[in-house]
Amino acid sequence: MNPEFATLAPLEPLMDKCVHCGFCLATCPSYLLLGQEMASPRGRIYLMRAGVEGRVEMSATVAGHFDTCLGCMACETACPSGVRYAPLVEHTRAAIERHHERPWTDRAFRGLLFRLLPYPARLRLLVLPLAGAHILRRFEWLTALLPLRLRNLLTLAPDIPAGRAGAPEFTPARGTKRLTAGLLTGCVQSVFFGSVNAATARVLAAEGCDVVAPAGQGCCGALALHAGRDDDARAFARQLIAAFDALPHPVDQIVVNAAGCGSSMKMYGELLADDPLWAGRAARFAAKVRDVTETLAHLPPQAPREPIAARVAYHDACHLAHAQGVRAEPRALLQTIPGLTLVPLAEPDICCGSAGIFNLVQPEMAGELGRRKAGHVAEAGVDLVVTSNPGCILQIRAALRPNGEAPRVIHIIELLDRAIRSG
Repeated sequence: MNPEFATLAPLEPLMDKCVHCGFCLATCPSYLLLGQEMASPRGRIYLMRAGVEGRVEMSATVAGHFDTCLGCMACETACPSGVRYAPLVEHTRAAIERHHERPWTDRAFRGLLFRLLPYPARLRLLVLPLAGAHILRRFEWLTALLPLRLRNLLTLAPDIPAGRAGAPEFTPARGTKRLTAGLLTGCVQSVFFGSVNAATARVLAAEGCDVVAPAGQGCCGALALHAGRDDDARAFARQLIAAFDALPHPVDQIVVNAAGCGSSMKMYGELLADDPLWAGRAARFAAKVRDVTETLAHLPPQAPREPIAARVAYHDACHLAHAQGVRAEPRALLQTIPGLTLVPLAEPDICCGSAGIFNLVQPEMAGELGRRKAGHVAEAGVDLVVTSNPGCILQIRAALRPNGEAPRVIHIIELLDRAIRSG
């Protein structure tokens, strides 16, 4: 056994479920772009087994094949054998981060991202520089001179947040109380999408939920987990669990409005399974986690909706549709809005290219996937694109921007909030 892959040995039963049938190929974005067997889920599983059996060593080539994986989990949806690819790729990425030394430029860039993104206080320091980024973005001849990764950061830069809008620590239910919801406010979400958190609290309250947003919470660890920094992910998970456990009264559900966060939080039981002090707490926490569309779709609507006459495309965030299996609920919520026409997009199972930090560290592939998604949006001829993940919003907005008068891209909860508040 190659010691660099030793941590993958207990996962061999998961590898054994892959029969190399190839059903995953048509849904794998990296295989669609690169056309290489080792850029497919079954090819990567073959590499994992070869590493465990000592037939390959950790190298830049091996790491590169896993770096091109978006972790979208479309392969899990397509797989007839029920292969659980998520734990396989996450453990492999952790092994890569421990045993493979990347070029110093890559290490420095990734290190910078993880010194900023999971920390709201540090992210708020970027608000003023964002104004300069938006101005610089107008001068294409100047931005073309920048390195690709820096140019991509400017392209993806979020809108400048208006003040410190966000969800209050407590929002009381309107009408008859139906449940108590704990709300994840997140890291990037709380700084750049505070309006989404505020809208989430309003909609949940309008549908009869007391909403509690603990002030001491922070990053959930999803970005770290998906990038192979599993020790960091466990530390963030413990901190988040502790913040909700410290509430004076337990909540019925822990509601999430960022698909990538929700998929990781639902797996806290597995993430901390080997920690005797936290395993039980993590499992109980994970059992309460729901995407906001799951919570609302299972509450019969009580708040009136005002008609919105618009053609709307719903983009399935990968970590909601594939990792969590939540597809019907968002569409059911949209259908509660009178006058709205839901328009399907082509290739709904193909990732937009966001994928955590993928669009930051693999800008060429991410850009191609973004343009592919933008083309499908243009063909659909819609007024709005709605989705359920902040990364998808930024990625699709950036891809649509060159099209001029492109449709707006917003969070699904913002559209529902608009219908309810108008009513």
